[in-house]
Amino acid sequence: MENTTRYRCAFPRCRSTALPANANGWAPLVGVAFCITAFSVCCSSASAQQATESADSQANRVKVGYMVEVPDPLSADGVSNILAQLNRLAQSADDGSRVTVVLRYDNANESGGGTTFEDALRLARAMTQPELRRVRVVSWVRTEVSGHRVLPILASDLLIVSPAAVIADATKDETAADETIRVSYQSIAARRGLFPAEVVTALVDPAVELAKVTQGDGSEVFASGQELARLRAAGQVAGESILAAENAPLRMNASQLRSSRIAAGMVASDEAASELLDLAAINPVDNKVLVGEPVGVVLELVGSITDSRSRRWQSNLAATLESNEVNTWVIAIDSPGGNLNQSATLAGWFAQPDPPLHTVAGFVQGEARGDASLVALACRPLMMGPNARLGGPGAESITSEDVMRNDELIEQVARSTKRPAALIRGLLDPGLQVYRYTNRKTGRVRYATEEDLNSDPLLDAEFADADRDRWERGDRVELAEGLTAAEAIALGLADGQAASVDDASRRIGLSGTPPPVTDRSVVRWVERLGRSHGLAFLLLFIGFAALSTEANAPGLGVPGFVAVVCFALYFWIKFLAGTAEWLELLAFALGLICIAIEVFVIPGFGIFGVGGLALTVLGIVLMSQTFVIPRNVYQVEVLTHSLWAALGGVIGLIAGFIVIRTLMPHIPLLSGLAMEPADLVAVNEAEKLADFTHLLGQTGSTTTPLRPSGKARFGDSIVQVISDGTSIASGEAVRVSEVHGTRVIVEAIEG
Repeated sequence: MENTTRYRCAFPRCRSTALPANANGWAPLVGVAFCITAFSVCCSSASAQQATESADSQANRVKVGYMVEVPDPLSADGVSNILAQLNRLAQSADDGSRVTVVLRYDNANESGGGTTFEDALRLARAMTQPELRRVRVVSWVRTEVSGHRVLPILASDLLIVSPAAVIADATKDETAADETIRVSYQSIAARRGLFPAEVVTALVDPAVELAKVTQGDGSEVFASGQELARLRAAGQVAGESILAAENAPLRMNASQLRSSRIAAGMVASDEAASELLDLAAINPVDNKVLVGEPVGVVLELVGSITDSRSRRWQSNLAATLESNEVNTWVIAIDSPGGNLNQSATLAGWFAQPDPPLHTVAGFVQGEARGDASLVALACRPLMMGPNARLGGPGAESITSEDVMRNDELIEQVARSTKRPAALIRGLLDPGLQVYRYTNRKTGRVRYATEEDLNSDPLLDAEFADADRDRWERGDRVELAEGLTAAEAIALGLADGQAASVDDASRRIGLSGTPPPVTDRSVVRWVERLGRSHGLAFLLLFIGFAALSTEANAPGLGVPGFVAVVCFALYFWIKFLAGTAEWLELLAFALGLICIAIEVFVIPGFGIFGVGGLALTVLGIVLMSQTFVIPRNVYQVEVLTHSLWAALGGVIGLIAGFIVIRTLMPHIPLLSGLAMEPADLVAVNEAEKLADFTHLLGQTGSTTTPLRPSGKARFGDSIVQVISDGTSIASGEAVRVSEVHGTRVIVEAIEG
């Protein structure tokens, strides 16, 4: 007879089943399959996400240019700073590509002069050296440029102009003509070929006459000095346009530069310049980081903001300053908030950095909701991704009273970053009504509430009403649902868009993405995985499916181990994301224990089953959020994701049971894991073999007292018997009076 091990089915309405003793021999195969599936999916998700991010970064990088302001006068420090920026951007360019840098000439110095020939020559020579071959330098002249600031323009790869642009007298600050200066200008211009030699000569020597000559064959050329005189004498001039008379400095305006094809185009705005240069955007490089060599680190402020995570971030950032080398922090934010007090602490720290720190830049790569928006707005400069959102309902419900308690800090952040305090308060308090006010006299725009306007300390108390009337109230600024990148930039809350952390880092003067504040790459990888709702759903599904497999094939095997690993990974991900604490883990673990008691100890569907299921669902839901009862739209959305995750666990449990009960019995390698219903024919046959009808009428002796049951010997067999109601001592003679299947009834023999 086959050796079988009998178990009661874990589900109350199932029949008793029999499982072969070697069934668990196949359990490792199922467990290994679960492990491979879970690990492959996790790694594939991470690899796919990293590949996507890398591809996106590469796609966006070639479309973005950078803008550097050229000061007037151009001093030695100014040249050093510009060259430092160009070198960093050159190092950040990919192999085989060039990064576009626009040198913008604006805000001409009306006091005149100031730029020395040596400083201008140093910049121009560096721009034409092989070290900067990965940089396409574009000069954008917006106003009049004269003096030796003209020389770097000659060294540019391309020239674009605004309607008010003028390039004039390059040597106006020189007392006399200098052959060295003339030769240097001609040499620099010849390397690029942007300006004709005749134009360069007229720029350097005001005594030279310059004309645009139409020859007899219809061609147009520039001619100056003796060459112009020769053409006239030879009668080869069909027409001419005098650009600079003899002893009169040359002045070429935007129209002349464009018609002469020296300038590639005429543009009036940044957007027009971007389109002309085939760029998605031209991002200005922050001038404040030009002082000193920027050395930075990046902090990924990702997930919910909690007490423990905030302390960890502060500790990691503080440790970077111990060497006195790091002077720049890049805060990459993708957070729904979660703790206004901790966000206020971080914001106060970021808004007023202490030496050696001089820059705390922010980049909102996904979202900065709720109190996380306060952290983002404390960073200067602040860049946002194309699809990023600033403000809006977050993980913590913030009331007007909460905002008022932090009003002093908000004012401090506003002053330090030069951002409107009313807009910052409006992003935190969705009920606050912020309006756009325009000064009727000056046209100045400010953002304020009615209360702000009435309590403005700048208003003269005697003429307060008249002063308030100067401000015309416009439309209300809608802040309740947060702001897109374009809206935040238009309101002055963000300083620009960036395609990635790498792009944002280069804009503040770094050569690329700086190293992270901590080298715990595994933690960062898990935190990145934790942002995937699909992975959390998958872990719960696999975990509960493996748990169901273990329940159908009892004996702590590989499926049970896989379930434990999936649940542990789920908790770890949520713990690192800041949404899971020990209370949630306790509820989840107690729920699983209660379900195990219901399945293995007291089968049925009682309090342990119902309570265990409720605790498990509660633990899953609370692990995915920092609140208990949703109080805003975002929290309702998070609760919905949590419920879907819990539903995924239930579906996994049911799916695992269905697979074990229906599919596995038909799979040769796995059929041993399924507990099939017992063969009724074999059971009936076994019961027939235990029939004691042949003992009817036989006599024997009791081996134990019958009170009323006991044992008696009939021949060589000892059989379980029951007396006819009387007590019979051991060793007494008895006769079998009745037999009912396996039930043998005996009576004592008198005498």
